[in-house]
Amino acid sequence: MSRLITVVALLSTAGLMSSCATNPGALDEVERLDVAIVDTHSFDDSSFTQGLEVEPEGTLLVGTGWEGQSRIYRSTVEGQELSSVDLDPEFFGEGLTRYEEDIWQLTWQDGVAMKRDATTLAELERISYEGEGWGLCSFDNELIMSDGTSQLRRLDPESFNERERLSVTLGGEEVVGINELECLDDSIYANVFMTTDILRIDAATGTVTAVIDASSLPNNAADDPDNVLNGIAHIPGTDRFLLSGKRWPDLYEVEIVATRQAQ
Repeated sequence: MSRLITVVALLSTAGLMSSCATNPGALDEVERLDVAIVDTHSFDDSSFTQGLEVEPEGTLLVGTGWEGQSRIYRSTVEGQELSSVDLDPEFFGEGLTRYEEDIWQLTWQDGVAMKRDATTLAELERISYEGEGWGLCSFDNELIMSDGTSQLRRLDPESFNERERLSVTLGGEEVVGINELECLDDSIYANVFMTTDILRIDAATGTVTAVIDASSLPNNAADDPDNVLNGIAHIPGTDRFLLSGKRWPDLYEVEIVATRQAQ
C-alpha cells in the first residue's frame, strides 16, 4: 500500500481530513492565521522534500525521500547546492534536524535514524526505533519526532531514546497525519499531510493553538498527488519561515499574518 493510500485511509478512519482544521466549533479558541509571501527563491524540483531546516549559519538543510533517490544536502537559501550525500538505495528518507554539531535524519518504514556530522554530512551511527519516521525538529534539550499519527515523541538528542509521547489535539479531538516539524520557542509547527494546513502546537501539552492556512502558496510542481506542501523552516533572527513542498520548484519566504476577514 502506498504512503498516500495509507494516510488517506488513516485520516478517513479517524474522521479527520483537512476539514477538521476549519471546523468553527473546534476552532472557537484557536487562532486562524494566513501566510504572506515576502520572497520566492528557486528550489530543486527533483527534491521529494521530507525535511527542511535553516542552520544557524544561514544555510539550508534538505532531506529527500524515495528509495534510490533519497539524500541529504546543504544549499544556500537562493538555491546554490553546497554538498550532498546519498542514502543507501534501500532507504526512504524522511525528516531531519540539526542538534548542535550533529544532524539526525529519519527513514520512513525502515525503523532507522542516522546520526550525521553537521560539517561533512557523513554518517556517524544508526539507531533503531519502532514505527514509522516522518518529521523531526529540535529544542535545546530534546528532539521531537512525528510518525504520521496524532502522536509526537520526545527523544533524547544524544541517544535518540524515547522519553515520552504527547497527543496533538484540536478542539479536544486528536489530529492525525502530523508530518514535517519545526521547533520554535515553546511551539511546534507541523503540516498536516495532504492538506495546506500548518498547525502551531503547544510543545508542553500538544494542544493546537493556531491553524495557519497556507493554501495561498502557488503549487507549481508537476501534476502528481504526491507533490504536496511539505517543508517548514524558521529563519533564525527573523519572524519569517521558508515553506516548500515535494518536487516544488519554489521555496517561499513568508510571514505568518492574521487572517483577512471577508468584507
